[in-house]
Amino acid sequence: MELKSAISCTFASNVSAELNSPSFVLQVITSEQQPKMENNGLRSIKRVITDHDADGKSTFSKAVPEELKFREVGDGARFGLAYATQQFPVNMTDQADIAVYQDKLVNPPGIVIPGGTVILAVDMNPESTSAMHRTVSLDYGVVLEGEVDLVLDSGETKRFQRGDMAIQRGTSHAWRNPSKTSWARMLFIVQEAQPLQVNGKTLTEDYGEGMKGVDPSHT
Repeated sequence: MELKSAISCTFASNVSAELNSPSFVLQVITSEQQPKMENNGLRSIKRVITDHDADGKSTFSKAVPEELKFREVGDGARFGLAYATQQFPVNMTDQADIAVYQDKLVNPPGIVIPGGTVILAVDMNPESTSAMHRTVSLDYGVVLEGEVDLVLDSGETKRFQRGDMAIQRGTSHAWRNPSKTSWARMLFIVQEAQPLQVNGKTLTEDYGEGMKGVDPSHT
């Protein structure tokens, strides 16, 4: 009886610790907030974060599930926040940066995080076009799947195929998936920029007609 009681207590303690761990709580919160989305035919993305153990040896972090979760925003597009920071240089001591990222998963930021960086996967549904918009940031965009058109407010357009890259320097633009049947996917790395001056005018963030489900970057 004493052995069974000890085993039961140990099991209960381990389960309690697991249920209260940051990674478990994060999975529960994000799964409750994230409505189920239909399969869009694109592969799931594995996002792996490294860390250090108590002896200073490299290890893989278990703070966040490896599979990248997406949330649906305006016009059916989907955002997957792969990582985010909010200061530079980044503070990685005691997993401070991971804690910031965990918070951003629960409280999604705007496209730009002031003083920080964002790596964002974006899935675009067939024949969709984003709002014409501008952010005060330097963005690196890479096409991972499908074809995507970059449309500028001047009317200029360029088509990008898988592996092609765009360096987006604070200009007003839209992204378009020209396919009638297939989803497209892009990966963006976004960093805040100094206020941009053009012909004596300061260009500010502008979401145009609005980007449903995406907060302004100053919040």
